[in-house]
Amino acid sequence: MNANDTTTHVSDVKKAKVKELAELLKKKTVMIISIKGLPSAQFQDIKKKLRRKAKIQVVKKNLVNFALEANKVKELDDLIPYVEDSTAMLFSDEDAFVISGILADEKSPAKAKAGMIAPFDIEVKAGPTELLPGPDISALSAVGLAPKVENGKIAVMQDKVIVKEGKEISENAASIMAKLDIIPFEVGVEPVAAFDGDVKKVYVDIVIDKDAALADLEYACGRGFAFAVELGIVNSETLDSILGKAKAHGGVISRIVSGEPEPVVEAVAEEAPVEEKKEEVKEEAKEESAAGLASLFG
Repeated sequence: MNANDTTTHVSDVKKAKVKELAELLKKKTVMIISIKGLPSAQFQDIKKKLRRKAKIQVVKKNLVNFALEANKVKELDDLIPYVEDSTAMLFSDEDAFVISGILADEKSPAKAKAGMIAPFDIEVKAGPTELLPGPDISALSAVGLAPKVENGKIAVMQDKVIVKEGKEISENAASIMAKLDIIPFEVGVEPVAAFDGDVKKVYVDIVIDKDAALADLEYACGRGFAFAVELGIVNSETLDSILGKAKAHGGVISRIVSGEPEPVVEAVAEEAPVEEKKEEVKEEAKEESAAGLASLFG
């Protein structure tokens, strides 16, 4: 086989790859994902878990360009700036945000390494450690901690932030975090940009935070429940609270009609300072919200 044959063979392989990519680019979701710092074993595991929903390929940028030209969907060109050496491409018929939610669940804790950027203030709390007296005393002091030997082991005497959020982690700080079992990072596949074939639009900065979303939903449901009760909107969730409120109001109306004197408790309530009344109203609103959450999520 001569050199020309080899060149022809490679060219055929590239053509086949471009053709395959052009077909994959017709999927509903075409996503650029970051695999930077992701161990190979974990990457293969994620690919295996997603194989029924998505296909992931590590592709060189020049092949992506050829595939985009063959596909002729101009909006896909907006993905090109996001294709780098540390990225891969994901193709799926699922919605991009559904895939991003799955990827968010497939992250693993990771230790800090020198040169990484702190995602938040990394703090060492005061208290005992498992470290034995010796060189580690100097290492702890070097990052600003106050070590002391207690009961044969090193203790940290006061809380201390050793790396501020957004700052680069030093070799010393990374070493101390490893010794104290502080694991501030998570590694996994990160969505960088995604093309939605239905609306022909590219989305970037896709962040899926399920805990925050659930907290917002619970808060909104609590407020919604309290408003629904106040407005008398009857459904299976609000009925008991509305009936209880109606019964209380009915008792007040009955006493007024019959001319019965107000209970002592009510009289005392009338004499309460304005600020105390405001606090009572706030507490009632909290109780109604809590009741709503209990019925919805209990």
